[in-house]
Amino acid sequence: MPQPGSATVRSRVRIPLTFPDGYRTEAEVFTFHGLADGAEHLALALGTVPEGGTPLVRLHSECLTGDVFGSDRCDCGPQLRESVELISEAGGYLLYLRQEGRGIGLYNKLDAYALQDSGLDTYDANTALGLPEDDRDYTAAAQMLGALGTTGATGIDLLSNNPDKAAQLAGLGIAVRHRVPTGVHLSASNVRYLRAKAERTGHSIELSRLVG
Repeated sequence: MPQPGSATVRSRVRIPLTFPDGYRTEAEVFTFHGLADGAEHLALALGTVPEGGTPLVRLHSECLTGDVFGSDRCDCGPQLRESVELISEAGGYLLYLRQEGRGIGLYNKLDAYALQDSGLDTYDANTALGLPEDDRDYTAAAQMLGALGTTGATGIDLLSNNPDKAAQLAGLGIAVRHRVPTGVHLSASNVRYLRAKAERTGHSIELSRLVG
Protein backbone atom coordinates (compact mmCIF):
# COMPACT_ATOMS: atom_id res chain seq x y z
CA MET A 1 0.00 0.00 0.00
CA PRO A 2 1.47 3.42 -0.92
CA GLN A 3 2.51 5.48 2.07
CA PRO A 4 0.38 8.59 2.58
CA GLY A 5 1.76 12.08 2.23
CA SER A 6 2.30 14.04 5.41
CA ALA A 7 -0.33 16.09 7.18
CA THR A 8 0.28 18.87 9.68
CA VAL A 9 -1.52 20.07 12.78
CA ARG A 10 -3.76 23.03 11.93
CA SER A 11 -4.95 23.94 15.43
CA ARG A 12 -5.36 22.58 18.94
CA VAL A 13 -7.78 23.56 21.70
CA ARG A 14 -8.72 22.12 25.09
CA ILE A 15 -12.34 21.06 25.59
CA PRO A 16 -13.88 19.70 28.82
CA LEU A 17 -16.09 16.67 28.16
CA THR A 18 -19.11 15.55 30.19
CA PHE A 19 -21.08 12.44 29.23
CA PRO A 20 -24.75 11.76 30.08
CA ASP A 21 -23.76 9.33 32.85
CA GLY A 22 -21.71 12.08 34.53
CA TYR A 23 -18.26 10.93 33.47
CA ARG A 24 -15.97 13.92 32.95
CA THR A 25 -12.57 14.37 31.39
CA GLU A 26 -10.67 16.90 29.30
CA ALA A 27 -9.46 16.53 25.74
CA GLU A 28 -7.03 18.48 23.63
CA VAL A 29 -8.67 18.53 20.20
CA PHE A 30 -6.49 18.70 17.08
CA THR A 31 -7.45 19.71 13.54
CA PHE A 32 -5.25 19.10 10.50
CA HIS A 33 -4.03 20.41 7.16
CA GLY A 34 -3.31 18.09 4.24
CA LEU A 35 -5.53 15.08 4.95
CA ALA A 36 -5.87 12.87 1.89
CA ASP A 37 -9.67 12.84 1.76
CA GLY A 38 -10.16 16.52 2.64
CA ALA A 39 -12.61 15.68 5.45
CA GLU A 40 -12.72 17.47 8.81
CA HIS A 41 -11.49 14.62 11.00
CA LEU A 42 -10.52 15.31 14.62
CA ALA A 43 -8.02 13.84 17.05
CA LEU A 44 -8.72 14.04 20.78
CA ALA A 45 -5.65 13.69 23.00
CA LEU A 46 -6.75 12.14 26.30
CA GLY A 47 -4.74 11.42 29.43
CA THR A 48 -0.95 11.22 29.48
CA VAL A 49 1.17 8.56 27.80
CA PRO A 50 3.84 7.38 30.27
CA GLU A 51 7.45 8.14 29.36
CA GLY A 52 8.50 5.54 26.82
CA GLY A 53 4.97 4.11 26.75
CA THR A 54 2.69 3.25 23.88
CA PRO A 55 -0.36 5.42 23.19
CA LEU A 56 -3.77 3.76 23.17
CA VAL A 57 -5.60 4.80 20.00
CA ARG A 58 -9.21 4.42 18.90
CA LEU A 59 -10.30 5.03 15.29
CA HIS A 60 -13.98 5.88 15.81
CA SER A 61 -16.16 6.37 12.75
CA GLU A 62 -18.78 9.08 13.17
CA CYS A 63 -22.28 7.73 13.94
CA LEU A 64 -24.85 10.48 14.38
CA THR A 65 -27.62 8.08 15.38
CA GLY A 66 -25.54 6.25 17.98
CA ASP A 67 -23.09 8.90 19.21
CA VAL A 68 -25.57 11.77 19.48
CA PHE A 69 -29.07 10.30 19.70
CA GLY A 70 -28.24 7.12 21.60
CA SER A 71 -29.58 4.66 19.03
CA ASP A 72 -29.56 1.03 20.17
CA ARG A 73 -29.32 -0.29 16.61
CA CYS A 74 -25.52 -0.25 16.87
CA ASP A 75 -22.86 -0.19 19.58
CA CYS A 76 -21.21 3.05 18.48
CA GLY A 77 -22.35 5.32 21.32
CA PRO A 78 -21.27 2.94 24.10
CA GLN A 79 -17.97 2.27 22.30
CA LEU A 80 -17.30 6.01 22.11
CA ARG A 81 -18.03 6.49 25.81
CA GLU A 82 -15.91 3.47 26.78
CA SER A 83 -13.04 4.55 24.55
CA VAL A 84 -12.82 8.05 26.03
CA GLU A 85 -12.48 6.64 29.55
CA LEU A 86 -10.00 3.89 28.63
CA ILE A 87 -7.80 6.27 26.65
CA SER A 88 -7.97 8.91 29.40
CA GLU A 89 -6.67 6.30 31.85
CA ALA A 90 -3.92 4.93 29.58
CA GLY A 91 -2.99 8.06 27.61
CA GLY A 92 -3.44 8.31 23.86
CA TYR A 93 -5.76 9.53 21.12
CA LEU A 94 -9.30 9.11 19.92
CA LEU A 95 -9.51 9.81 16.19
CA TYR A 96 -13.06 10.88 15.35
CA LEU A 97 -13.38 10.10 11.64
CA ARG A 98 -16.14 11.54 9.45
CA GLN A 99 -17.11 8.15 7.99
CA GLU A 100 -20.82 7.88 8.72
CA GLY A 101 -22.35 4.48 7.98
CA ARG A 102 -19.00 2.76 7.34
CA GLY A 103 -18.33 5.44 4.73
CA ILE A 104 -21.66 5.41 2.83
CA GLY A 105 -23.16 8.50 4.48
CA LEU A 106 -26.09 9.20 6.78
CA TYR A 107 -28.98 9.01 4.30
CA ASN A 108 -27.68 5.78 2.79
CA LYS A 109 -27.22 4.32 6.27
CA LEU A 110 -30.84 5.05 7.11
CA ASP A 111 -31.92 3.50 3.81
CA ALA A 112 -29.91 0.43 4.78
CA TYR A 113 -31.69 0.35 8.15
CA ALA A 114 -35.01 0.07 6.31
CA LEU A 115 -33.69 -2.92 4.38
CA GLN A 116 -32.44 -4.47 7.62
CA ASP A 117 -35.99 -4.21 8.95
CA SER A 118 -37.04 -6.49 6.07
CA GLY A 119 -34.47 -9.13 7.09
CA LEU A 120 -31.11 -8.23 5.51
CA ASP A 121 -28.03 -7.92 7.69
CA THR A 122 -25.96 -4.73 7.87
CA TYR A 123 -23.62 -5.79 5.05
CA ASP A 124 -26.20 -7.26 2.67
CA ALA A 125 -28.32 -4.12 3.08
CA ASN A 126 -25.44 -1.98 1.79
CA THR A 127 -24.93 -4.34 -1.14
CA ALA A 128 -28.64 -4.24 -2.00
CA LEU A 129 -28.31 -0.46 -2.31
CA GLY A 130 -25.40 -0.89 -4.75
CA LEU A 131 -22.92 0.31 -2.10
CA PRO A 132 -19.77 -1.23 -0.58
CA GLU A 133 -20.15 -3.32 2.57
CA ASP A 134 -17.49 -1.09 4.15
CA ASP A 135 -16.16 1.93 2.25
CA ARG A 136 -13.77 3.19 4.91
CA ASP A 137 -10.17 4.08 4.09
CA TYR A 138 -7.80 4.90 6.95
CA THR A 139 -5.18 6.86 5.00
CA ALA A 140 -6.22 10.10 6.73
CA ALA A 141 -6.04 8.36 10.11
CA ALA A 142 -2.45 7.28 9.40
CA GLN A 143 -1.62 10.86 8.39
CA MET A 144 -3.13 12.18 11.63
CA LEU A 145 -1.11 9.73 13.71
CA GLY A 146 2.02 10.77 11.85
CA ALA A 147 1.33 14.44 12.53
CA LEU A 148 0.81 13.61 16.21
CA GLY A 149 4.20 11.87 16.37
CA THR A 150 2.95 8.32 17.01
CA THR A 151 4.99 6.64 14.26
CA GLY A 152 8.07 6.04 16.40
CA ALA A 153 9.48 2.74 17.61
CA THR A 154 6.72 2.09 20.14
CA GLY A 155 3.90 2.42 17.58
CA ILE A 156 0.38 2.29 18.99
CA ASP A 157 -2.01 0.00 20.81
CA LEU A 158 -5.25 -0.03 18.81
CA LEU A 159 -8.56 -0.11 20.68
CA SER A 160 -10.74 -1.98 18.20
CA ASN A 161 -12.58 -5.21 17.48
CA ASN A 162 -12.07 -4.71 13.74
CA PRO A 163 -9.06 -6.50 12.20
CA ASP A 164 -9.30 -4.39 9.03
CA LYS A 165 -8.37 -1.23 10.93
CA ALA A 166 -5.13 -2.79 12.19
CA ALA A 167 -4.34 -4.25 8.77
CA GLN A 168 -4.89 -0.95 6.95
CA LEU A 169 -2.81 1.01 9.47
CA ALA A 170 0.03 -1.50 9.24
CA GLY A 171 -0.05 -1.20 5.45
CA LEU A 172 0.14 2.56 5.81
CA GLY A 173 3.26 2.41 7.97
CA ILE A 174 1.72 2.61 11.45
CA ALA A 175 3.09 -0.08 13.77
CA VAL A 176 0.22 -1.66 15.73
CA ARG A 177 1.77 -3.35 18.76
CA HIS A 178 -1.45 -4.77 20.21
CA ARG A 179 -5.11 -4.74 19.22
CA VAL A 180 -7.17 -4.21 22.37
CA PRO A 181 -10.84 -5.28 22.05
CA THR A 182 -13.68 -3.09 23.22
CA GLY A 183 -16.47 -4.41 25.39
CA VAL A 184 -19.55 -6.16 24.00
CA HIS A 185 -22.24 -3.48 24.20
CA LEU A 186 -25.32 -5.61 23.68
CA SER A 187 -28.93 -4.48 23.40
CA ALA A 188 -32.10 -6.15 22.18
CA SER A 189 -31.89 -4.03 19.02
CA ASN A 190 -28.28 -4.69 18.01
CA VAL A 191 -27.88 -8.47 18.42
CA ARG A 192 -28.14 -9.16 14.65
CA TYR A 193 -25.80 -6.25 13.90
CA LEU A 194 -23.10 -7.49 16.28
CA ARG A 195 -23.48 -11.08 15.11
CA ALA A 196 -23.00 -9.96 11.49
CA LYS A 197 -19.82 -8.10 12.42
CA ALA A 198 -18.41 -11.17 14.15
CA GLU A 199 -19.42 -13.67 11.47
CA ARG A 200 -18.93 -11.63 8.31
CA THR A 201 -15.86 -9.49 9.01
CA GLY A 202 -14.07 -11.24 11.86
CA HIS A 203 -14.68 -8.67 14.60
CA SER A 204 -13.39 -9.91 17.97
CA ILE A 205 -16.82 -10.24 19.57
CA GLU A 206 -17.67 -13.33 21.62
CA LEU A 207 -20.58 -14.94 19.79
CA SER A 208 -21.57 -16.71 23.01
CA ARG A 209 -22.53 -13.29 24.39
CA LEU A 210 -24.92 -12.64 21.51
CA VAL A 211 -28.02 -14.48 22.63
CA GLY A 212 -31.05 -13.96 20.44
